Amino acid sequence: MTEKIEKSQEEWKKQLTPNQYEICINHGTEPPFSGKYNDSKLEGIFKCVCCGEELFSSDAKFDSGSGWPSFWKPISEEKIEYISDSTYGMVRTEVNCNKCGAHLGHVFDDGPKPTNQRYCINSISLQHENDENVE
Repeated sequence: MTEKIEKSQEEWKKQLTPNQYEICINHGTEPPFSGKYNDSKLEGIFKCVCCGEELFSSDAKFDSGSGWPSFWKPISEEKIEYISDSTYGMVRTEVNCNKCGAHLGHVFDDGPKPTNQRYCINSISLQHENDENVE
């Protein structure tokens, strides 16, 4: 079982940039094709920018053409929290970091085999393990 991290809104505001706060805490979405990891070919692990939890591997990253980094599976299902999202007149599945609750993006059933899943993730919610510049 993952030990949950809980912080106040003020604590998150002190830790995160305004853009990170808007996406990760307020469940925003970065504009398509604007994130630094959309076209990234970096190998290794992508972590939650808020808590450092390892979420996705480059081995599962693919070019979906959607404008956001896409993965066909997380490192472990236990690292992701799934929430029904019916905003904007559609029903989707929101994905959050299970450790800290940070909003990551959404998952769709139009990805490649073997899972047929497309985890459509905001770059700003992620930090590559070798990337020192968090935004």
